[in-house]
Amino acid sequence: MKFVQRFAYYLVGLVIGCFFVALVYGGKDTRCNYFPNARVLNDIRSKPFEYSVKATQVLNEKWVDTADIRKTLEFGDVDFDKSDTEFGKKAKLYVIEGKTAKNVEIILTVKNEENKATLENIIKK
Repeated sequence: MKFVQRFAYYLVGLVIGCFFVALVYGGKDTRCNYFPNARVLNDIRSKPFEYSVKATQVLNEKWVDTADIRKTLEFGDVDFDKSDTEFGKKAKLYVIEGKTAKNVEIILTVKNEENKATLENIIKK
C-alpha cells in the first residue's frame, strides 16, 4: 500500500473520530475543574449569589465594586486553612483572596450553602 493511500485512510478515520467526539461533547456544559480551588470557585459562581448587610455597607464605600467581586470569584485563591469546610455542615465558610481593578488586595468571606452563596464580608488587606 502506498503512502498516499495510507494517508487517505488516516484522514478518513481522523475526520470520523472528530465527528463522533464533537457529537458526544457538543452542546454540553462540560468543565474540567480538577483542583479544589477551581471546584470551589465554580460551585460558588454557579449558584444564586447574595450580599449580606455588612458586605453591602463595604460596597457602598466605593473602594471596591461588584466587578471586583466577580473577578475575585473567577481568578481568586481559596485559603483552605482559614476556611471552615467541616464535612456535614449545612453551610461552609470560604476565605477567598483576590485583587481589585486598582490592584488593592481584598479578602472575601463567602458562605456557601446547598442552594445559594452569600458574600458575608469584604476586607482590605
